[in-house]
Amino acid sequence: MADATLAPSAAPLLDTAKARRILTLALPVIFAMLTQTGVNIVDTYFIGQLPRQVASDGQFALTPSLMFLWAVGGFLSAISVGTQATVARRYGEGEHLAAGAVLPNATVLALGGGLVGAVLGWYTLPWAFGLLSDNPRVVELGTAYSRWRFVGIASMAATAAYKAFFDGVGRTHLHLAAAVVMNIVNVALCWLLIFGHAGFPALGVEGAGVSACVATWVGFGVMVYFSLQGETRSRYRFYRPGVLSGATMKNLLRLSVPGGVATMAVMTGFLLFTKVVGRIDDAAIRAGAAASYNGAATTIIIEVLSATFVSCMAFGTATATLVGQSMGQGDPELAARYAWTSVKLGVLLFGLLGLAMFLAPDRVLGVFSHEAAVIAAGSVPMRIMAAMGPVIAAAMILTQALFGAGETRYVMLVELGLHFACLVPLAWILGMVLDYGLVGVWTAVAVYAVALASLMAARFAAGGWKKLKV
Repeated sequence: MADATLAPSAAPLLDTAKARRILTLALPVIFAMLTQTGVNIVDTYFIGQLPRQVASDGQFALTPSLMFLWAVGGFLSAISVGTQATVARRYGEGEHLAAGAVLPNATVLALGGGLVGAVLGWYTLPWAFGLLSDNPRVVELGTAYSRWRFVGIASMAATAAYKAFFDGVGRTHLHLAAAVVMNIVNVALCWLLIFGHAGFPALGVEGAGVSACVATWVGFGVMVYFSLQGETRSRYRFYRPGVLSGATMKNLLRLSVPGGVATMAVMTGFLLFTKVVGRIDDAAIRAGAAASYNGAATTIIIEVLSATFVSCMAFGTATATLVGQSMGQGDPELAARYAWTSVKLGVLLFGLLGLAMFLAPDRVLGVFSHEAAVIAAGSVPMRIMAAMGPVIAAAMILTQALFGAGETRYVMLVELGLHFACLVPLAWILGMVLDYGLVGVWTAVAVYAVALASLMAARFAAGGWKKLKV
């Protein structure tokens, strides 16, 4: 039976003191993650300025490219789940050396896994793209772009480990600095390498991949620099002899692997989702249409919504930190109050953002494409997802709250079930079988979001996470 004392209705409408604490931690994360997501948005924008057909195929190729990247890189970056949960718990207990020992162990796992992922990705990406698209141009452009992004997977995962450590001790602003530097590097290199300015080769879509790869390694270097600063290094002693531990790595994997599987489920589900969109485009062309722009519209919607997703994740990151620290202090009810306050803030803020997107979807789409057909195809789906803003916020914040408490296996099982028993089959039925097209497949995403929010809220309200040891 759910503990009524933990339910959101039992709390004041909004605990302003806790809201301020959440915002203090979340705002730097929001700006950092928006800036980091800017790498993908910049790629989408610059590629959209290439000649018309290359731009259309290139933008469509970005969607599966990023899904592949996050299926592998997201799995490896899930080391952040175990890292943040463990660091926050040790920090709450006042065990600074134990907290510091987590980071090097997590980094070794991230870099080792990233090296394996980069090698496998380089050789398997042409085959993987061939499974998802019958358009040889999309396969060619997507493979060229993705191979370079995979070279940056190790730095992506290791950066996630460093970010998770600093988030766990409440220093969420440090990743913002790294993200800003990374984005500046990416913008400059995109301008040089996509179009061939200042004597550089004009690599087109591939140039965007090279730029993003270099930028991720620069971002990792910035995070390492922060760990080497005097007071931080002396307090946590990250790099002391004997700090690497099989037991610590095993515990990190125990907490992180379910999070990684959940991430892979999300990305695989959305890869299959994009396959359905591609089939809708193919069917339209076979029916006599000169061209179909559902794929390009879907890529733009995903890129725009990624800004909402990462902002929700930022609130989730702040929540996971406060939940973990409160648990370390032996106060699970304080952890619960932080979580429900964060949900209320997220629903309010992202409801307002969603309203703005709902009222002007064409203007949002028009920033990324001048093609009237792309804007027309994406307008209604954009409105559907804008209306889901508060639901997405609640789902993602509570997911991260459960991660912060160590409830990673439940999240994994829910994501596996919803993607393969709900999202993908429903997108196929609504989009292809019932012929609702792009509106149908994005309606399936809305159903998935409602189900995810409901299941996460029920689990958190039940309170079983209070007994978990990290």
